[in-house]
Amino acid sequence: MSDHSEELDGLPLFWREAPAPAGVTGAPVLYLHGVPESSDAWLAFLERTGGLAPDLPGFGRSGKPGSLLYTIAEYEGFLERFLTQRGLERVSLVVHDWGAVGLAFAQRHPERIERLVIINAVPFLPGYRWHRIARIWRTPLLGELAMGTGNLRTLRFLSREINATPGPMPEAWLQSVLDHFDQGTQRAILRLYRSSPPEVLAAAGARLGLLGMPALVVWGMRDAFLPARFGQDYAEALPDAELLELSDAGHVPWLDRADVVDRVVSFLNAASG
Repeated sequence: MSDHSEELDGLPLFWREAPAPAGVTGAPVLYLHGVPESSDAWLAFLERTGGLAPDLPGFGRSGKPGSLLYTIAEYEGFLERFLTQRGLERVSLVVHDWGAVGLAFAQRHPERIERLVIINAVPFLPGYRWHRIARIWRTPLLGELAMGTGNLRTLRFLSREINATPGPMPEAWLQSVLDHFDQGTQRAILRLYRSSPPEVLAAAGARLGLLGMPALVVWGMRDAFLPARFGQDYAEALPDAELLELSDAGHVPWLDRADVVDRVVSFLNAASG
């Protein structure tokens, strides 16, 4: 696995890249992380499948300028330019949480997606209402005040809701988040959530039915932020989707169930069969 730092549109861009294992001949895998994570989230997957995992603008080690709006549409454009820069015409796509912005790109360019994996992703579907923490972030002033309390103690307390395993999230996850949770990331989070009311989310997934490639929807049923029914809704919206519901996993299911990595790897590698 190698780390890369270049510029895209004049802004710093960081991504991780790993070669595909011997015998794997499908399209490279593009992994898109959620909030408030970075490409660190995908290390266990990259080691098994190869592929690329960028730090999205506003997160991790990539640029976090105040000039960006951090909207779904803006991220869609970033992904198109990133793939063009890397010379990639076709990828398999794996999204988690706000990595769902990749679905906007996929709906515009379905021919460029070989296989699709959706893991507890923000619902680009009708009927979703933001969870408690998101409602705070979406509220002017209150969101800024909440961001100001970000420290290890607070994150450890709040993260008890993220996983199904008793206790807070693993220390490595907590530290990875805090290492990059600066003012730029805080601003990106607030703008992203404030630009995405329920009607915008539903509109962003209006063409999911165009995504006819093989798809796998993995859903931790004990997700405190994204209700269990949205895993089924995603699977029903996609023409060729398999649904894997995990009753003993939360918002980041592979941290509760290590075999999730095996299941996703098996699905992605099936393209080489």
